[in-house]
Amino acid sequence: MNPRTGAIVLAAGFSTRFGGIKLCAKLANGKTVFSQTLQNIITAIPNSIIVTRPEVAKLLSIKAGTDSSLHIFKGAESGMGSSLSYGIQQIRDWDACLVCLADMPFILPSTYSTLASSLTSERIVIPNYRTKPGNPVGFGKKFFPELIALTGDSGGKKIAFDNPAYLYEVAVNDSAILMD
Repeated sequence: MNPRTGAIVLAAGFSTRFGGIKLCAKLANGKTVFSQTLQNIITAIPNSIIVTRPEVAKLLSIKAGTDSSLHIFKGAESGMGSSLSYGIQQIRDWDACLVCLADMPFILPSTYSTLASSLTSERIVIPNYRTKPGNPVGFGKKFFPELIALTGDSGGKKIAFDNPAYLYEVAVNDSAILMD
C-alpha cells in the first residue's frame, strides 16, 4: 500500500431509521459498531481520520496510540456529501483515500487492504461482491477537488460514475461491503 493512502471514516450520520446512535450499538463481541469498524480499518490502513459531529464525538472512544485523528464537523446536518467534503479538506499529503462508513463493522481488514492497494492518485476504486458494488469507495487525489465541492446528502457516487475511464472495480469475497 502506498504510505500516502489513508482512510476517511464518516461517523457524522444521524441514524434516524435506527432509532438511536447506531455507532454506539453493541455487537455480539461486546464492542460497539464504531469501535469494531475502526479497528478493522486501522488494522489495514493505519493513516486515518474520523469525521463526526459534536454530539457523537464525546460518545466515540478512540484507542490511544492509533494514527487516527478526530475531526468535528459542525455542519453534519447538511448531509453526507458535506461531511465528505469536510473530511477531504482535512487531508493535505495523501495521494488517495478510502471513504469508509463508520457503521460497517463486518468488512474484513483484508478487504480494506486490497482496496487501498488498488488505489492510485488517478483512480476511483469500487469493491464488488458478486457483481454488486459496495463500500468503501476509494478516490485518487485527482478527484479531491470534486469531492471538496460536494454539498448536501450526495456522496461520491456521482463522481465515480461521471468518470468511467478512471473507474477500477475490484472483486472481493466479502459480502459485508453491502451491509451497514
